[in-house]
Amino acid sequence: MAGSPAPTTAAGQVATGPGAAPRRPARGRRGVIILLCVLLGATLGVAGYLAVATAQWQDHSAQWEATSRRLGNDVAQLRADLKATAAELAGARSQLTTAQNRITDLANEKAQLGDQNVTAQRYLDYQSRVSTAAGQVAEALSQCTTAQQQLIGYLGQREKYDPAQLETFAKQVDSLCRAATDANARLQQELDR
Repeated sequence: MAGSPAPTTAAGQVATGPGAAPRRPARGRRGVIILLCVLLGATLGVAGYLAVATAQWQDHSAQWEATSRRLGNDVAQLRADLKATAAELAGARSQLTTAQNRITDLANEKAQLGDQNVTAQRYLDYQSRVSTAAGQVAEALSQCTTAQQQLIGYLGQREKYDPAQLETFAKQVDSLCRAATDANARLQQELDR
C-alpha cells in the first residue's frame, strides 16, 4: 500500500503511526521563532540604547562636576578678594580719620606761625583736597565691595546668566577695584605733602 494516503485525524492533521500524537503544523513554529527573534532584536536594541544613554549621562555628569568645582574655586577667590577689599576700605577709612585729625593739627600749627587768613586759606585748600581724595577713596572702595558682592551672587547662580555677560561684569568689577586702588594712591600723595 505504498500509494495509499496517510491516515488523518479529525482536525485534518496527519498521524504518523498508531497512537502517535498529531504533529504541529510548521507554520506555528515559524511564527514562534519569528516572534522570539523580534523580541530578541528589540531587547538588544533597548540594551544598546541604554548603554549609550548611560555613557552620555556619565560624560554629562563629569562635565557638570568639573564646572561645579571651577565655579566653587571662582567663588572662593572672589570671597577672598572681597575680604581683602573690605579690609582695604576699613584701612582707608581709618586713614581718612587720621588725615582729618592731621589736617586739623597742621592747621592749628600753621595758624600759630603766620597770618591767620593765609593759614586758614591753606588749611581749607589742603583739607578740601584731602577730603575730596578721601571721599573718592571711600566711594570707590564702596563701589568695588558692592560690585564684588553682586558678582559672587551671580556666580552662585551662574546657570541663570550668560557667561559672556558674567565675564564682562567681572572685568567691570576689576576696573572698579583698580580705580579704588588708584584713588587711595592719590590720597596717600596728598597726605605726604
